[in-house]
Amino acid sequence: MVDDVDEAINFYTKTLGLTVRDDRPDFGVGGAWLDAGNQQLHLVEGNLPTQKGQHFALLFEDLDAVIDQLRSEGFEVGDPFATPFSKQSIMKDPAGNMVELHQRL
Repeated sequence: MVDDVDEAINFYTKTLGLTVRDDRPDFGVGGAWLDAGNQQLHLVEGNLPTQKGQHFALLFEDLDAVIDQLRSEGFEVGDPFATPFSKQSIMKDPAGNMVELHQRL
């Protein structure tokens, strides 16, 4: 959920490199469909639900470079941390949705 669809589209396309799809039907509510490689992100206009850990992950080849770029653009990005199989970092989109930035090890 996002409260400003245009702001969300701008963030996800210009900042994180997703692309807008043009085949989203008119559901009677604002939103957009975006491609993230072979995955899709569906933005829906509305109030953000209470944060209970829900998030999605975007895969990157070089997480450190992505974090450096985002920080240079003024975005708050958490320090990367390792899991047994990956390196991750967390940030929030302009609406406050949690986004996991992910690199396979």
